[in-house]
Amino acid sequence: MSASVKSYAAVDLGASSGRVMVGRVGPDSMELSEAHRFVNRPVRVPEGLRWDILSLYGGVLDGLKAAGAHCGGGLDSVGIDSWAVDYGLLDADGALLGNPVHYRDSRTEGVAQKVWATVPAPELYAATGLQYAPFNTLYQLVADELLGARRLLLVPDLLTYWLTGEQGTELTNASTTQLIDPRTRGWSYDIASRVGIDLGLFAPLRQPGDPAGLLRPEVLEETGLRGPVPVTAVGSHDTASAVAAVPASGERFAYICTGTWSLAGLELDAPVLTEESRAANFTNELGLDGTVRYLRNIMGLWLLQECVRVWGDPDLGELLSAAAEVPALRSVVDAGDAAFLAPGRMPERIAEACRASGQPVPGSPAEVTRCILDSLALAHRKAVEEAQRLADHPVDIVHVVGGGTRNALLCQLTADACGLPVVAGPTEAAALGNVLVQARAHGLVGDLASGRELLTRTQPLTRYEPRGDTARWREAQSRLTGA
Repeated sequence: MSASVKSYAAVDLGASSGRVMVGRVGPDSMELSEAHRFVNRPVRVPEGLRWDILSLYGGVLDGLKAAGAHCGGGLDSVGIDSWAVDYGLLDADGALLGNPVHYRDSRTEGVAQKVWATVPAPELYAATGLQYAPFNTLYQLVADELLGARRLLLVPDLLTYWLTGEQGTELTNASTTQLIDPRTRGWSYDIASRVGIDLGLFAPLRQPGDPAGLLRPEVLEETGLRGPVPVTAVGSHDTASAVAAVPASGERFAYICTGTWSLAGLELDAPVLTEESRAANFTNELGLDGTVRYLRNIMGLWLLQECVRVWGDPDLGELLSAAAEVPALRSVVDAGDAAFLAPGRMPERIAEACRASGQPVPGSPAEVTRCILDSLALAHRKAVEEAQRLADHPVDIVHVVGGGTRNALLCQLTADACGLPVVAGPTEAAALGNVLVQARAHGLVGDLASGRELLTRTQPLTRYEPRGDTARWREAQSRLTGA
């Protein structure tokens, strides 16, 4: 391998699976290969829903060992990204106090209303810019007794600590806690004080690209890697990494990061903190190079994943082919409705929502699948339209990245609904963004624009042109809003 080509391990943890990818980056090349993939299976115990963090850490170690084997035992850096908001608590000796609570656990029910009694929702939004979601870290902390806790580490920072022995709080993920001021990009001490949260629980903030330590000798021994191997702070919120890997040129683009969730929005230079933005439930999370990820959370392919689980895991290709034959927009549901947040009975709950809105009730798996995909495309349309208006930031194209790029029907429906071209890819956007930040930190890639240009040249992309006009999508939306 050329000395100018470096090898980076991207640990990318999603809500249903984890993977360790190897990115090989040169001055004019970028290749990504999968070293190891493993299941992320939450566990329900008497206390509630928990992440199996030790299993995840074992998967990371196995993945680093496999990544080293791919590269002859040598890696130039490691970076970790994961889902947001959840955390582990450590005692005074740095030992984990228990498995992190899953964001879909019910412990935060009613907590937001208690917080708003102290800090009204409009004031909280004006200070932190974060959309309401019942699982935001702020609400979790208010619900948490924190007995014996001396340190709080968000999930990717916890795994980094176990790899290196060093503690930090990476900024893009910290911005999902509802404790960061998006204007200063630092902690909101006023909000934390008023809701009784001790910010001393958090380790010092890190920026994407900052060094996060070296792999401990014990980790090197277990993985067979040759040291020293640095760990680099990346955009540790997987959406921040995915947006960094959007192969866009210029500023007039929207993005949709698709997977268990759909995150649809814009990349801006400054947050949008208006009351109208709060009412529309848009969030202002922090991205690379001083950017703001202005977006809305949509349930995403979680809806289909849960249905497929209930149906006994049928062949997905056959299911999507059958769904493509179902008449379009026969029934739609609000894909942003928190009623779909919890697991279980998803086909029945979708049927109940259609029945309640006076629409035909989908019966077969193909009909339910078509309802889900039409509903997601409709939610994508609404988010892209409203983001442009609220931010006064018009777009000409929509970039779809992440696992949903494999779903050609969803990509085409999104183009049809938005009335804009859709460019789908890369699929492993979070891992690629993770690798890009590591490569930038080591001088192989320049600014964000040059990294995106490299991605455009080296990654497979598919373009979908919109079909027909958008009138039928407006009519479908009116069924949900009653307007």
